This record gives sequence, C-alpha cells and structure tokens, in this order.
Amino acid sequence: MKFFEKLKNTQIGPFKAADYLNKDVLRNVIYLTFAIIIFFFGVIVYGIVLNLRNVPLTEAMLKNGYSEITNPKIIVDRHNYTLGIYEDSVLIKNYRVSFGKSVQITKAKADDKATPVGVYKICKIYTTHKYHKYFQINYPNLEDGTNALRKGWISQKEYNDIKFQYYYEGCTKFHSILGGDIGIHGIGELNYIFKNLPFVYNWTNGSIAMSNENIDEIYSVIREGTEVVIK
Repeated sequence: MKFFEKLKNTQIGPFKAADYLNKDVLRNVIYLTFAIIIFFFGVIVYGIVLNLRNVPLTEAMLKNGYSEITNPKIIVDRHNYTLGIYEDSVLIKNYRVSFGKSVQITKAKADDKATPVGVYKICKIYTTHKYHKYFQINYPNLEDGTNALRKGWISQKEYNDIKFQYYYEGCTKFHSILGGDIGIHGIGELNYIFKNLPFVYNWTNGSIAMSNENIDEIYSVIREGTEVVIK
C-alpha cells in the first residue's frame, strides 16, 4: 500500500497521478498484465506440444520405404506454409515454414519483402550463418530475368549478365532492381521462441524460414543442385 500511496503522489509536470489513478484501476492493470502473461505462456506450451508430435525425418523415410534419399527435391507451398522433402515424386515429410512479410504477393523486385515463385535450385550451402544454416537459391533465375526484360525493368545487358551467372556461376548475384540473396534458412538466436509459436509469423526478407532443428534435418539429405519448386 505504501507503494500505491507513493505512486498516487507522483507528479509529472502539471499532471498528478492521483487525478487518474485509484485502487480499482491499479487492480485491473495488474489483472490484465497477469492475463497477458498467462496467455503467452499457454501459447508457447501449446507450440511445444505440437513440436513434440513431430516425426523425425529418418522415421518418416522408413515409413515410406526408404533407408536413404538419393534424389531429393523440395516443394514449397506458400498457401499452406509448408516445405516438403521428396524422393523423386514421393513426399517424405512436410515442415512448417515462414515466408517474406509481403506474403500476399510474388517477389518481383528488391525490397518488396516477398517470396519468389518458380523453379530454382540450391546453389550454395552455408553451414554457419546468423540464421543457423542458409541454403541459397538461384533467384533471380532466367524466367525472372525474362519477365523483367519484357516489362522493361532491366536492359538486355543486365539480362545477359543474369543468364551468364545462371549457367556458369551457379548462384545469380543480387540485382539492384530484382533483388536476390534469397534462400532457405533457420531462425537463429530466437529459435526457441519462434519455433514454438502454434501459428505462422512471416518475418523474412523473402526467404523461407524454418526452425534450426528442422533445417539441420533437411541438411542431412539435400545438396547443392537440389531442385526447389516454390508455388
């Protein structure tokens, strides 16, 4: 109660806390604060329970009759927020993923915070990254370059540069108009919080994000050159 009396006597400029604060208001603020804390705690616990039900990739492989994956393929579904690992045309396991902040549009330009749509490949694998692991894809690809050239966004020379990089360098470079540096990566330092959210939160620059544990799992079967279909 002494704290409450001191709080009431607090004055900021011409305003005095006692004019706006009483015991009922303080009680309601405390109840609301505890309710918010309990709600978020419950959300995290629910997310943990969902993750505990996750079947390991090795077990999913055996259930589908595979002891190893020799021809991996990744299919990303932006509408269902999933990334599927396939052996040829057989789905082995789906993972929950997040996308760029502008999830309602298809990536076309730099800084649009959208995820691209098309057929790509993993062109570079980084095992040490601020987001745990990072599998870069070759965006922009030839189709992205062709669309941009047709719309007059880039010159013929810029298109030729993209074409050369696509065929001879593997990874296409970041383009000032079309953007780049898109890939599949983990969450990084905030992994424990984000992986246990029972809902999808799209937060990336256009890349595809999944938990650190899940990207470690798919790292065991993918390689540079693995096809990535984003639809």
